[in-house]
Amino acid sequence: MSIVNNIIEVFKGKSFSLKEAYEVNPESNPESVRARIYENLGILFQKVGRGLYLTEDESVLLIEGNGRKLDSIKDNSIQLLLCDHPWDDKKSTKGGNRNFADYETFRYTKEDFIEKARVLEDGAFLVEVLPPESATNFEYLYQIKSWAKECGFEYYAKIPWKKGTFVSNTGRCAKNTEDIMIFSKGKARALRPDKQRGLDENGNPTRFMSGAKGMLPTCFDVQAVPKKERISCSEKPVELYKQIIEFLTNENEIILDPFAGSGVTGEAAIETKRKAILVEFDKEKVKNIAKRLTKTVSVKELSFA
Repeated sequence: MSIVNNIIEVFKGKSFSLKEAYEVNPESNPESVRARIYENLGILFQKVGRGLYLTEDESVLLIEGNGRKLDSIKDNSIQLLLCDHPWDDKKSTKGGNRNFADYETFRYTKEDFIEKARVLEDGAFLVEVLPPESATNFEYLYQIKSWAKECGFEYYAKIPWKKGTFVSNTGRCAKNTEDIMIFSKGKARALRPDKQRGLDENGNPTRFMSGAKGMLPTCFDVQAVPKKERISCSEKPVELYKQIIEFLTNENEIILDPFAGSGVTGEAAIETKRKAILVEFDKEKVKNIAKRLTKTVSVKELSFA
């Protein structure tokens, strides 16, 4: 019997420690047992890991780790990748009334998009939250889109997020938008109900068209989170993410946020009856996310011997 099947048979969905997993696989070395568990993290073993948080209803798994290394996520297992990566553009994030570059930032490489394509289901959506184009970032924005295309993603839509009444003064001009960039992995899957062709006896559509579940808006007009209420500097409003999630996924599907930051994706997933895997590198942010989710549903910390 394989390591994975042995664990499933012995524990039958119950929580277990890594030590217990080693004990029920005495003929396998600990490294192999741990590797098999992490390969299925969020797929078969939603209650297993080192230093993880899990909502009691198992809808959100929070991992302290590097969101650019998704080795623990199975191929083709995610229905929505929602990414707001720590943007490295210090010239534009300093000055005026903004000072967002006081945390660890980075720039994507092509390898990031290779990994995104690996974990995302065919036809599913990748969402990248991007700042408006400027003199300091236009080349990088073009590079992001080029890498996405090279890795099998197709351009689907770009929708501005209007931050309500919030206005940021960056020195050259006032700004109050970011871009919601949507790609599909290959041809977009069929999510939109075709009400004109085929209805069942209850009037529900029996056929679906490719693309989002409904006509996308010209912009997402959602008030930004007040600065004093933010867990992280670039925190997005729950309502914005709820709208994105409802357009691009069905209930009970899995959303992956590799740069969880404030944990807003987890709260939005819970409120829209989806599941989420959140990855966050910063230990303090992980704790803050767990506290945030505790206000929505019960959260327990998993610790292992």
